[in-house]
Amino acid sequence: MITVYGIKTCGSVQKALKFFKENNIEVDFFDFKKDTPSAEKVKDWTAKSDINILFNSKGTKYKTLQLKELNLDENGKYEWLCKEPMLFKRPVIEFDDKVVVAFDEEMYKKTFL
Repeated sequence: MITVYGIKTCGSVQKALKFFKENNIEVDFFDFKKDTPSAEKVKDWTAKSDINILFNSKGTKYKTLQLKELNLDENGKYEWLCKEPMLFKRPVIEFDDKVVVAFDEEMYKKTFL
């Protein structure tokens, strides 16, 4: 089963969900606005994908929280991801014990079709 993590108002998440729908691929959706992934889940993701890819340092939440000034190391980024899911680069897609971050249509075609 494929699980898409993100928020429905995010353009990249919308593109990913549209890709799966158009290709008749069933997915579960986990809404970051309604729930926070467990610390175990975040740890698992950081083992499968670089934390610097998972951590969105260009988003509104990052800027609002003024995290640039903290000059976070990997542990600091992990701690923030555990408590503030809006800091994830979206979407995070979990499947077959793997993690894919962000939307890239060509990569999705190679990975999911």
